[in-house]
Amino acid sequence: MEIKRRDFLKGIAGGAALALAQPALALAREKSRLPDAVGILYDATLCIGCKACMVGCRKANNLPAETIGPQKLWDNPIDLSARTLNIIKKYVSGTGEYKDREINGFSFIKRHCMHCVDPACVSACPASAMTKDKKIGIVSYNKDACIGCRYCQVACPFNIPKFEWDNPFPQIVKCQLCNHLLAKGELPGCCDACPTGASLFGPAAALLEEAKRRQKMQPGSYYDFPVSTITSGKIQYQQAAQYIPRIYGENEVGGAQVLMLAGVPFEKLGLPDLPSGSYVALAENIQHTLYKGMILPIVAFGGLIFLVKRSDKNKE
Repeated sequence: MEIKRRDFLKGIAGGAALALAQPALALAREKSRLPDAVGILYDATLCIGCKACMVGCRKANNLPAETIGPQKLWDNPIDLSARTLNIIKKYVSGTGEYKDREINGFSFIKRHCMHCVDPACVSACPASAMTKDKKIGIVSYNKDACIGCRYCQVACPFNIPKFEWDNPFPQIVKCQLCNHLLAKGELPGCCDACPTGASLFGPAAALLEEAKRRQKMQPGSYYDFPVSTITSGKIQYQQAAQYIPRIYGENEVGGAQVLMLAGVPFEKLGLPDLPSGSYVALAENIQHTLYKGMILPIVAFGGLIFLVKRSDKNKE
C-alpha cells in the first residue's frame, strides 16, 4: 500500500502533538500524598497470622475460592492471584523460635496493592484503565477501559496486578482498598476483620505519624494500639516489639499510602528493596530530555522523510 506524502506529514504532525501532550499530562500527576489520602498501616509485630484479613477481603469483594486443579485452597493460597487480593505470608529462620526476630525467629507479612503516591501502573496504562482518585488517592481499575495489554503488571515494582488467565473475558485484578465500602462509610474488609489492629485504616498522614510513634516506643513496654481504624476509639493495650528503623512505604518509589512496620528486615520478608525516587518521575525526566524542543522527534521524522524520498526515487 502506497502512502501519500501529504498523509505522511499529517501523521507526523499528529504524532508530534501527542508527544507534546504526554509530558503535560504527566506534569499534572500528584507527586506527594494528597491531603485527604487514606491508606493502611500494617504492623507485622501485631500480626498473629490468623488470616482473618484474607477472609474479610474475600467476603468484601465476593471472590471465589482459590484452586489448584480440582483442589480448593479456600483461604490458604500460595500467592496473590486473580482470586486473591490480599495475602499473609510467613518468614521463618533457623529454629523459628522467636517472633519478630531475624535469626531463629519468624514473622508474618501482608501483601496487597500499596496504592502508590505516584503509581507506575497508572502511568504505564495507555487506556486510563488504571486511575488514582484525585481526593483520597486510591488506585482503582476500570474494566470497561482496559484493553488487556497488561502493561500495569510489568510496570508495578511490587508485582501486584494480576490477570484472569482462565477467563474468556479477562480483567486485571488488584486490591482497590474496598472503595465500594468506603463510599458507604464502611471499612476495608481486611481492617474490619483484623482482631489485633495489625491492619489499621485511616488518613495516610495520621497513619504515618502513628508509625513514627511506634518507632519511638521502648521494646517490652506496654502501649495503646488502635484497632481497625485509627479514629475508631477501639484500643488494645499491648507490648511493643523491637522495630527495625524503617517505615516501608514512606519513601519507596515516591511513597505509598500503605505503610508497614516489622521487626525483621523487609527484604527478608520478601518485599523489594526499592529506591526512594519515583520510577515514573525518572521516566518523565528522560522523556522530557528526549522531547525537549521536539529535537529528537524532528530528527527521527526527518530521517523517515529522507528514506521515503529515496525509496520514491529508486522506484522512479
